[in-house]
Amino acid sequence: MLILVTGGAASGKSAHAERLLCDRAPSSRLYLATMQPFGAAARARIARHRALRQGKGFETLERTTDLVGLALPRRYDGILLEDLGNLLANEIFAPDGAGDTALGSVLAGIAHLQACCETLVVVTDEIFSDGMDYAPETARYIRDLAALNRALAARAGLVYESVCGILLRLKGEGNT
Repeated sequence: MLILVTGGAASGKSAHAERLLCDRAPSSRLYLATMQPFGAAARARIARHRALRQGKGFETLERTTDLVGLALPRRYDGILLEDLGNLLANEIFAPDGAGDTALGSVLAGIAHLQACCETLVVVTDEIFSDGMDYAPETARYIRDLAALNRALAARAGLVYESVCGILLRLKGEGNT
């Protein structure tokens, strides 16, 4: 099953995603981190997320690009991909990323992850409401993230949005 969790910055989406995965993955859980630790703020965010996962039975793997090429050591009950926005940015802008084929690379990578687990929870960002004009590179990133979110929402059995710490089900049936 694919579950998509979206929300704004600091909305609680990561904590909700962890709980959703823990509820559905009884034992083997992989946390797939995509954030590159650029600067003190990124390192602090990574440390915070690690602390939140402690004691929840997650293995952690850091992978910033090329999910299709990821060889996992085994099949998992659940994988949590944190997060789609970072992964896309890495694929577009990092020297080892997919560049112009980032969108297809990310979609293929997510399909690969789905084949490696029973439940895949993908955390993504809600960044589409500010109405600002951006440089062409940033505008492309926003368009591609919107396309990824639409594609994954269409594939997902469950879609949630975290708003001010409240989890709202947008698609699918079942427990939150």
